[in-house]
Amino acid sequence: MRVVSTGMLAVAVTTLLGSTGLAQDVIKIGSSLPLTGGFAVTGEKHRQGFELCVDIINEKGGLLGKKVQLIVSDNRSDTETALSQYERLINVDKVDLLFGTFSSKLTFPTSSIVNKYGMVYPVPSGGALRIWTQGYDNMFYFQQNAAELFGDAPVKLITERVAEGERPKTVALVHADDFFANAIAAGLLGQKVQNPGGGIVADLAPGYLKDAGMEVVMEERWPEEGFSDWLNLANSIKRSNADLVIGLTASAEEAVQLTRALQTVKAQPKMLYLSQGTQNEYLEGLGQAAEGVIVHTSWHADAPWTGLIAGEEFTNQDFQRVFKEKFGADADEDSAIPFAVCEGMEQAVRGAETTDNAKLKEWLHARTEQEPVRTILGPFSWDDRGLPLGRTVLLAQWQGGDLKFVYPTDEFEGVSDLIHPKPEW
Repeated sequence: MRVVSTGMLAVAVTTLLGSTGLAQDVIKIGSSLPLTGGFAVTGEKHRQGFELCVDIINEKGGLLGKKVQLIVSDNRSDTETALSQYERLINVDKVDLLFGTFSSKLTFPTSSIVNKYGMVYPVPSGGALRIWTQGYDNMFYFQQNAAELFGDAPVKLITERVAEGERPKTVALVHADDFFANAIAAGLLGQKVQNPGGGIVADLAPGYLKDAGMEVVMEERWPEEGFSDWLNLANSIKRSNADLVIGLTASAEEAVQLTRALQTVKAQPKMLYLSQGTQNEYLEGLGQAAEGVIVHTSWHADAPWTGLIAGEEFTNQDFQRVFKEKFGADADEDSAIPFAVCEGMEQAVRGAETTDNAKLKEWLHARTEQEPVRTILGPFSWDDRGLPLGRTVLLAQWQGGDLKFVYPTDEFEGVSDLIHPKPEW
């Protein structure tokens, strides 16, 4: 049953408690997600991932003998709204557990609120390094690494899978003025990472691109909101004649707009790497123009990872099957990541045999690479900052209408050949 109020908080409650109304003896889990506004597409998919996992938990008997109730509030992609909603979830709704929100922009400020109340904060989407250098011990990241370190993967893809004489030598790097996009750019360019209040988090010099001998011939950043001058940006990229174009966007829609503009002006880089574009909406928006585009991802449909729910194995392929049965659409990483968050917290509650957040934090910190949390996103254990141990970001390439896994080559079987250079438009 889903009950929706249309007031400011736009609260959605999802349960499987039968037709007699909400039971009193439940475990409440709360999250503030961007269901409207600029992050709405991804926010809705996060909600679906959380909801599907909670449904399965309830179907398997719930947690600690109780049903689970999911409370999701729409923060409208707004920071202040997200802050007030986490306050409300903790102090008014009295939730037992929290799930994180989407985007570094919303995760960074809300992390302080959650830490203040001593609750565990499992983060699905918030990779900027400054989030993980605040000294909080209650946060756990359910992706492979901090965003500043993502640039290592595409550079290694080039050096390991492209013949030396065919490797890109020049780079055009364009990106949104967004927490996550700025973070990836900082690692690629070798910048210093600073806290908003001052102080250096990390000095990333010389940067992944320079270290690999690639010259940045163009760098441009567009505003976080309201940008529409895609054709002029694409023409500037074309004039740079860069071999490699890197586009770090704040949303899948921006990835579509940038790629479409490059196609329109007939820019022909040898390689196009984007930080967004694994979503079904990207292929739907571009069709054949997506061919050869490389995108980083935390999840892949063919990955043979096996998670746990209610102590029972639940594979990545199981997830995709039940997701499509419930929502009538294929899953992608924006629904898989929050599902993994829910899996991890369910295992923590079962392992600690309590919803006491202090004990849950201890249990999660006690995970190791030999005894990890097991999810459809792979195994997770974390360092003292809450960043995963022993994981690397995945790279996939659109090939013939399918997203094919191309890097790393030793994560699991089924690595596809790399299309290089990218087909011309």
